Amino acid sequence: MLELRQVSRRVSGQVHLSETSLQLQPGTLSVLLGRTLSGKTSLLRLMAGLEKPSSGQVLFNGKDVTGQPVQQRRVAMVYQQFINYPGWTVRQNIQSPLKVQRRPQLEIEQETQRVAQLLRLEPLLDRKPLELSGGQQQRVALARALAKKADLVLLDEPLANLDYKLREELRAELPKLFAGTGAIIVYATTEPMEALALSGMTATLSEGRITQFGPTLDLYRRPHDLITAKTFSDPPLNTIGVHDANWQGAPRGASTLAFRPHHLTPGMGSGSALAFNVSVISTEITGSESFIHVARGADRWVMLAHGIHVYPSGEQLQVHVEPAHLMAFDALGVSLDPSLRRAA
Repeated sequence: MLELRQVSRRVSGQVHLSETSLQLQPGTLSVLLGRTLSGKTSLLRLMAGLEKPSSGQVLFNGKDVTGQPVQQRRVAMVYQQFINYPGWTVRQNIQSPLKVQRRPQLEIEQETQRVAQLLRLEPLLDRKPLELSGGQQQRVALARALAKKADLVLLDEPLANLDYKLREELRAELPKLFAGTGAIIVYATTEPMEALALSGMTATLSEGRITQFGPTLDLYRRPHDLITAKTFSDPPLNTIGVHDANWQGAPRGASTLAFRPHHLTPGMGSGSALAFNVSVISTEITGSESFIHVARGADRWVMLAHGIHVYPSGEQLQVHVEPAHLMAFDALGVSLDPSLRRAA
């Protein structure tokens, strides 16, 4: 088990990571979800031993490894940049951590073939990284991490620089690749949909602190606070003040209502739906979906509709959201979901 006990990281007086406690179990995949500069990479580097915390402890299987350098830990890291040794062949890149571990040559050859087959690199073993595509280079980096058989595998936005199709393919493969290794897998991303696709557990981060940690679908469906709800929404979460919404069913103490773009729909809706008159700002068409940006007074919302929908700029629309799809938060941004209050 990897345990962080009240770890923090400050550089020149600037807080990169606030005091954080976290426990990750062997054989699990956990996602760190947050925007750029939210603290994801700082947290990964503390886990790896690349940086020392300003306070707190890092424990692995009950042993304090806070001051232990990364070279003395069974850790593998894969970054979004394709970090391979350019002068070595694919085979030599995969074998490099095994040789450092002084594994027997026969074991090195067998492990190289195993991971090369898993990642479909067998025809490329004698090529050098610069002769490969970006996706192939990232497969080499993943193969090296797999071959190392590390206890802790840290993936820092490893698919960010790949094209969409390859990103989807590798995202589906990753949990399968590391399944059964018993390793702790930690995957950092800025994309909520990537966290949902990987499933497992998710920790949302904002301004150097973890706002919530738990099963991924629980965080998405029942965020504890407005910051977590916003972190776990792409396109951006839509919000409105309770008084502006004029919703009689708002829970006591509610200050802000929030709803996701796919829950904002053209038309009147049911008798209990909240209906609004909005003005179209712009429309983005992706082919399978349309993102309609609208304004209601000072509020700016996004409506996500399946298929192609063209609305001219300035067109007036009536839209609605059903009460079941509304999230309510108090003045401090804390969720007013009754089930969360009971669990607290």
